[in-house]
Amino acid sequence: MAEKPFDIIKEKLSEIIPKEYINQIPNKWEKIGDILTFILPKNLDKYKSEIGETYASVLNCKTVLNDIGGITGEYRKPNVEKIFGLKNTETIHKENGVRYKLDPAKVMFSSGNMDERIRMANISNNDEVVVDLFAGIGYLSLPMAVYSKPKRIFAIEKNPISYNYLVQNISLNNVVDIVEPIMGDNRKITPKNVADRVIMGYFDTQKFLPTAFSCLKNGCGIIHYHDKLSDDEIPEKPLNSIKKLAEEYNRKANLIQLREVKSYAPGISHYVFDIKIGEK
Repeated sequence: MAEKPFDIIKEKLSEIIPKEYINQIPNKWEKIGDILTFILPKNLDKYKSEIGETYASVLNCKTVLNDIGGITGEYRKPNVEKIFGLKNTETIHKENGVRYKLDPAKVMFSSGNMDERIRMANISNNDEVVVDLFAGIGYLSLPMAVYSKPKRIFAIEKNPISYNYLVQNISLNNVVDIVEPIMGDNRKITPKNVADRVIMGYFDTQKFLPTAFSCLKNGCGIIHYHDKLSDDEIPEKPLNSIKKLAEEYNRKANLIQLREVKSYAPGISHYVFDIKIGEK
């Protein structure tokens, strides 16, 4: 039986770093294209270049990044340092037949959200118009365009770096005739009364609900509402907020499906609500 990559890494590093530290090397990592990211314990800083080189060699990566501060700010920027490899950290990540060009040192990409990206790929159809309020580099718009081929997707993104990659990725995946990128604050520039389906792939999403309602065609359609919530808030807290707003628009909101995208901490997870907004 072939050795597991982590066992090979451990074996190689046991010749380089002190024995008492070997069980502290990262056994989890994220590989995006040919860029590797992991969290390195502070007491291994002295050996970080050797550790980075070993992981890069075994896992066939050009660059290794150390996550020193997670994802922060409105633009959800990674806080990382390069510990080994090329200065240029731009790459192309392939997933489910979709290509994402990005720089993992500048914009986030979570492998933990892969199931949701795959699910969204086939959820629409060629009769729909879709609005993606937080498109990023095309996380959800691209798989939907490639596989569902809706009539139109308006992909809105505020972060200039992410928007630049979104534009490139639309061409890279040959969906220029489907996806229209729009740069700016979705509360100001979202097309109104056009959407059969709205994607809200962000956190702290509640304050953007009026924008989602305003872009629904005749005030009716499907909203995919994402948020990071504690388990004891599910499903009542967000669902009640959406139902209350629906009342203001003389509409009703019905939960179609609730899914846990991934866990963040004990009792806290990223959830997505599929909600149908219809006439009363």
